[in-house]
Order: sequence, then C-alpha cells, then structure tokens
Amino acid sequence: MEVTIDGATHKPEALAAAVEELLDALVGIDADGWYPAVDVVRPWSEHNPRITGEFARPTAVRRYLARELSALLTHGAVVTVRPSRKSLGFSDPGFFAALEEDRFDLRAKKLFLFGPERMALSLERLAHYCGTPAESFERHVVFTNYAIHVDAFRERFPDAEGPAQGTSQMPAWHHRTPDGDGVSLVNIGVGPSNAKTLTDHLAVLRPDTMIMIGHCGGLRNHQRLGDFVLATSYLRADHVLDDVLPRTVPVIPNHRLNSFLLHALEERQAPYRIGVVYTTDNRNWEFNQETALSDIRTARCVAVDMESATIAANGFRYRIPNATLLCVSDKPLHASPKLSGSAQTFYEASRREHLAIALACLDRVRVEHPDGLPSADLRAPDEPLFGVDGTS
Repeated sequence: MEVTIDGATHKPEALAAAVEELLDALVGIDADGWYPAVDVVRPWSEHNPRITGEFARPTAVRRYLARELSALLTHGAVVTVRPSRKSLGFSDPGFFAALEEDRFDLRAKKLFLFGPERMALSLERLAHYCGTPAESFERHVVFTNYAIHVDAFRERFPDAEGPAQGTSQMPAWHHRTPDGDGVSLVNIGVGPSNAKTLTDHLAVLRPDTMIMIGHCGGLRNHQRLGDFVLATSYLRADHVLDDVLPRTVPVIPNHRLNSFLLHALEERQAPYRIGVVYTTDNRNWEFNQETALSDIRTARCVAVDMESATIAANGFRYRIPNATLLCVSDKPLHASPKLSGSAQTFYEASRREHLAIALACLDRVRVEHPDGLPSADLRAPDEPLFGVDGTS
C-alpha cells in the first residue's frame, strides 16, 4: 500500500481528508507487519528538499503526525506513505542492535528522532511502567514525585483514565480531550534514575510540554515551607546522563513556559523564588556535605531536589519544551529537615495549589500556542525538523 499526496494540488478544504488518508495508510501498513515510512519532498528547501522517516505503531503518535503532515502539505510538500521493511519482533536477534541511538544520527534532517525499533520498545515500556497504553498520553505531561499530586489531579479530573491496578512503578493518569491537548500526570517517584527512564520512553510520543512539580529543599534564609521555586537553570549532580550529555552543556527551562508559570504565581500572589536548582542522585547528601555545599554555594542555588535537572536534560536532548516548579518542603541548611509530622501538614496544604499553577500555565499554552510551542530554540540548524517548525 503506497499513498502519495501533493499539497500543492489540493485545495485547503481537501487537506484534512488527505491527511486522514495518509494516516490510515500508515496504520494499515503497520497492521500488515511492516514499518511504515513517510517520504516528504519540500520544493522550497534548497539544502534538504527530501526527508524521510520510519515509524512503529503510528496509532500512538497519530495526533502528532496529523499536525505535522497538515503543516507540510499546507506549504506545498509532496508526502508519500509506503511500507519500508518488515517489522522486527522483540525476540528477533537484530532488534537489540537496532536500539543503539549512536547508529541513528540524531542531528541529521529527518522526520523523527528515533528508529522504529526504539519507538516500539519505548511504547511497550511506557505501558509497563505507567499502567496505561501509550496512546492514552496527552500532549502535555506533568511529573510529580508524590502520590498527593495524583490525589489532587484525580479530584480535579474525576474522569481521568489511570492504571487498572495499583502495581505500576510510575503510575500515569490522563485527563483526555478530543484534540489530545489534555494533561497526563505521572508519579515518577524519587530519584533521577526513574526520571531518566520515563523521559527516555516518553520522548517517542513527542509531547508538547513537560513540567516537573516536585518538592525540594529550600537553601535560602528567607524561604519558608510551602514557598515555590521556579527553576531558571540547573546544577547537574544527578550523573545519570553524563555519558550522553556532558555537564558542560547548559540546560535551561523553556522561556515561554517559565513566563506562564511566573504569571500564574503572581496572579495567585504565591510566594516564590527563581534561581538555580541543584539536582543530586544522593538522597542523603547531607551525610557527605563538603562537595555538595561547595557546588551549591558557588552556583548560588536556591533549592535541591533529585529529578528536575534529569527531566530538563532529557528535554534538551530530545527537543521537548520543559520547565520546573518546585515547592519547599524542608530547609536542610536552616535546622528544618524533612520530618514526618511537618511534612504531612505541608503536603496537605500545598498539593492543590501546586497542581493548579501548573495547569494554569498549560491553559495559556493551549490558547496562545495551540499547535505547540515554537521549537527553533531547541534545535541546531542541522537537527531534526519535525515539530511546530517542521516546514523550515
């Protein structure tokens, strides 16, 4: 089955049906046991007139593909969908070797960041870790490291789809909308390893945003329990991505997301500080203070946590706009460590407001950037172009 659509010859009112024809062909090729390929000819591009990409299980990214193919056809591209090669089973000896990202040039112009084998495995692992199908994820994803935010999310969205049973390692809950621009909340638990694992796999879905709403230790005198911290950058002591993203590479949150979060904080007159977040892989860093304190003071950090920099670094690697809004749950440098009694009081008081601020930010994204945040600042000139800037 091969389908070709020339955007230059289709009237605007016929493009929606043409995109659906392409998507149905992708799904049919996948169902027949082949990896579907998409070839795009872009007459306007001098340096990259022809780009291509392979996919696995296109149903999981159907909404994403619809948006991108619509943009390309609107600009006059010629799009062909065709079978590429037979799909490999997870038990195929060649499957493992095909997962290596180094063999798949992440910087070359293409339609997708990943090979179909990597995509297929990540979709399966999302379901395994989160307890819900990958197709359930919405375009906006919020991460937490506490079940209290899951409780607040389910109170806010009582019809949210979630795991069938309570055994998922990183349970996900989804407030779904017809356009896919709802919100998915994932409790990744504590630590950078889980944060890396989940964002590695989530990246194949190409979400529009990722926001971390975890708790942190406040490091400044005038912070109080319950104050918010809006990250402006990160000091990476999590180490889980050092081999693939050197610590010398600057990682910062998305400016628009931070602006929207800041507006939501000020609208509610919520106390907050902005600044550098120190992310560590050592939950008991207080027991070995010298190196951590030296780094914290040198970088003028305002908070310490265990997940934020990891999510931000993988967001940078995989070109996903991200931001971090933390809430101070303890002050380790000021005789206020996290203890059970005070922590529980703090959790109950903060959980709804914390989630509400993140959701208010995403409401603005939907209104002001319904087709996704601009991604030009996420890519170097020779990197993949699928995304809101896919026609460049």
